[in-house]
Amino acid sequence: MADTTSHETELTRAETAEFLRAIADELDAERDRIRVAVGNKRVQLSPPERIATEATVTERSRRLRKDVEELELRFKWTPTKATAEAAADGGAPGDGHSE
Repeated sequence: MADTTSHETELTRAETAEFLRAIADELDAERDRIRVAVGNKRVQLSPPERIATEATVTERSRRLRKDVEELELRFKWTPTKATAEAAADGGAPGDGHSE
């Protein structure tokens, strides 16, 4: 089963920096699970200590229309066993929630 949550919007440069900073702050936190805002939803994820990272830049020159530049960032991982089991139980070790 694959669940996908996506949201597309236009932000100012400052808002884009704030969005990226919020993700960075979550990754820096001392928790097993992080929360990422995707539109009006907050998705909980369980990244391990090492994350596969990919950055792709595409530059398109067009004769009749405006040039386009695109930066795509991709982070991919397999959740650790402890965080995956905790997520199935509705919580996560180290996430600040006690049952």
